[in-house]
Amino acid sequence: MSSNGLINLPQFSVNKYALNNLFNDRRIATLHLLKSSLLVSISGAFRIYIAFLLIQAEYIALHCVAGALIIYAVYTLDRAMDTEEDAVNRTELKGASNKTALLISLLCFIIGALILAAGGLLAIAFLPLVTGYLYTKGLTVGKFKLRLKGSMGVKNTIVGLTWGAFIAGIAGASSGNVLPTLLVFLFFGTKLFVNSAIYDFKDVKGDFLAGIKTLPVTLGEKRTRKVLLLMHFVSHAVLIFFLLNGTIGFEPVILLYSLLAGILTIRNFTRPVEIESKARQTKRLFLVDGESSSIVGLRAVSGIVL
Repeated sequence: MSSNGLINLPQFSVNKYALNNLFNDRRIATLHLLKSSLLVSISGAFRIYIAFLLIQAEYIALHCVAGALIIYAVYTLDRAMDTEEDAVNRTELKGASNKTALLISLLCFIIGALILAAGGLLAIAFLPLVTGYLYTKGLTVGKFKLRLKGSMGVKNTIVGLTWGAFIAGIAGASSGNVLPTLLVFLFFGTKLFVNSAIYDFKDVKGDFLAGIKTLPVTLGEKRTRKVLLLMHFVSHAVLIFFLLNGTIGFEPVILLYSLLAGILTIRNFTRPVEIESKARQTKRLFLVDGESSSIVGLRAVSGIVL
């Protein structure tokens, strides 16, 4: 053994290399975490815009932006909380800097809440944040514990009611007619219930291991698909009826595209797969998270043509 200490140098180099790898992996995971909610937030902004059109309320662009910021904050916050099922379903987020995600989420939420507060909508801004926290972490007061996660369909119902109320509440705040706002709330509530259940098919393994009783885990593939198709058809039939009698804005392009996209999504993405290919993931993202932006684009093109 040498006494000059050189024998320790290779070990030091290996450790330094390992630390560099660890830092790079953590940075990549953090970037994955920060961008994982970007598409859903953009989709949310377009959904609020569509809600303005259906309710026939005055369109406020800043409120769409504020909604997107709050949606981003809530979803990123949820994914930064290290839930048990996410350890299986989203392995690419393992090792991400939760502190960075929490800081950016807080900043986005504050900006979005301030914008909505200027329009008298501060309570609506806090609705998804409070509900999201109760769902993910729960509330403990003495021996009493309230937690929304765990029972069959509860997650999907909470997602539908919360975001349906958020979208319709922002768009319908200045409307003097309650019925169109209520119809839009039910429409988007049902749509987001269905979309969240579709994502449950992607996460069946993690949810099963974590004891989360989602619809696919409890009802099975075929029965869940039938339930989702029924909900999808009924919600669109109701809205088309009120479109034809003039209660909501005459937006046939929006409803027809939404109807067809929903059918394709339910038929194609309610079958669990062990490993989702990039092509399948792209199609799912386009049909689910990209639906609202596609609708707005198609509506603009059809308006020019017609």
